Amino acid sequence: MGEARYMVVEGPIGVGKTSLARRLADIFDRHLVEELPDANPFLEPFYGDPARSALATQLQFLVNRYRQQRALASVQDGRGIVADYLFAKDQIFAQMNLQGPELDLYREVLDLMTDPIPIPDLVIYLEARPEVLLRRLRKRNREFERRISEAYLEELIEAYRRFFHAYTAAPVLVVNCSAIDFVEQGNDLADLIREIRSVKHQGMQQYIPLGSQ
Repeated sequence: MGEARYMVVEGPIGVGKTSLARRLADIFDRHLVEELPDANPFLEPFYGDPARSALATQLQFLVNRYRQQRALASVQDGRGIVADYLFAKDQIFAQMNLQGPELDLYREVLDLMTDPIPIPDLVIYLEARPEVLLRRLRKRNREFERRISEAYLEELIEAYRRFFHAYTAAPVLVVNCSAIDFVEQGNDLADLIREIRSVKHQGMQQYIPLGSQ
């Protein structure tokens, strides 16, 4: 496949995608694109009362992500990009959190976003068990994330798995990182870099680090 010019790191909340994206951007000398969830004023109210704030939260994320992705088209210095989210994954949360007319409205707005956005050369999809995600969320201790339950994380993990099982737009490297810390452990990160450079084809490729076996 050659070295990916546009890499995306994806996975459920707490899995470590932003930390890994930062390291990869530095190692591969790429522009870093971060989702910046704090820019969504509806996110904290959503975790307190999902039914009340779900539509506003989802539409705000959709607009923010679309604007950011469109801006990537202007990056022309040849350095490439590492992003900590995949635009298409927005649908995971829409289908989880919206129903009936609200989901229909979301889809109508999405259909209006017809300008092309870049397709990644490689998606690095991080997986971890729900109890691991919950422990990591508790460790970083953000106020609104304290309301996230293990049951919600189980549902989210399954939704991610269904989505990427059907995703065909780019090669996907699935990485089990329940027992791995790519930021703190240099050997783990070095092994992952070698795996990233070895991806050669479309479809899904599994990578189970030695520490996870």
